[in-house]
Amino acid sequence: MEFIIFVVIFLIIFLPAGIVQVNEYERGVKFQFGKFKKIMTPGWNLVLPIIQSYKKIDIRTKAVDVPSQDAITKDNVTVKINAVIYYKIFDASKSILAVENYFYAIGQLAQTTMRNAVGAVTLDELLGEREKISLEICGIIDKLTDPWGIKVENVELKDIALPEEMQRVIAKVAEAEREKQAVITKAAGEVEASRNLAEAAENMYKVPGALHLRTLSTINDVSSDQSNTIIFALPIEMLRAFEGGMGNPQQVPNLLPKKVNNTHNNTTVKTDNSENL
Repeated sequence: MEFIIFVVIFLIIFLPAGIVQVNEYERGVKFQFGKFKKIMTPGWNLVLPIIQSYKKIDIRTKAVDVPSQDAITKDNVTVKINAVIYYKIFDASKSILAVENYFYAIGQLAQTTMRNAVGAVTLDELLGEREKISLEICGIIDKLTDPWGIKVENVELKDIALPEEMQRVIAKVAEAEREKQAVITKAAGEVEASRNLAEAAENMYKVPGALHLRTLSTINDVSSDQSNTIIFALPIEMLRAFEGGMGNPQQVPNLLPKKVNNTHNNTTVKTDNSENL
């Protein structure tokens, strides 16, 4: 009788202390006499005092910020790189039994893997294929952490810091590339403009009076602005003719074109003949 009373009192006192609540986002790892027994599911679970113990594991996705690391690329360029890792625990028992501190272990593994991955690519590949490199790092870490019951969901390279000298070199290369593209674009534009001008000249040559109409249109466009001055180019012979005529009127016939002189001579001859008659 006394034994029964002792058991009842023991249950009343210690039984409430042995009820453990496991939340939906957690899993419990139960040990009995120091040995793994089972995984406790969400809800109320009974853990007998003294003979049993447990440890809760959060199975939600976690983010690990990998500190900035000095790494050397394949073409011997030193860069500082940091990343963030997203992972979750899919087997709570392995995360307790297979590794002492999974949070610290995955951080150290990420640093080492990141340095190795950067050392296998050149600087141009690192800057231009960040997503591809991130996937490679994620695959390596995920494979190595499977025995720990950890699933690596994603790895993102946050920042890649280059030395100042390398930044200046890259800026010069980018500037030279832009200048190259500008020269190519300008040359292509000149080629297209020359083709259009050649086509326009051919059309004006085929159509009589087109050149005169174009000249008049250009003069009309220029004359709309009163600040512009229009200069007409005249043959130098014509200017000399006017200059000689103003100095000595008798020299004007000699300076005029031969056709005009012939006409003048013919007129004179006809006049002389009429006088003889």
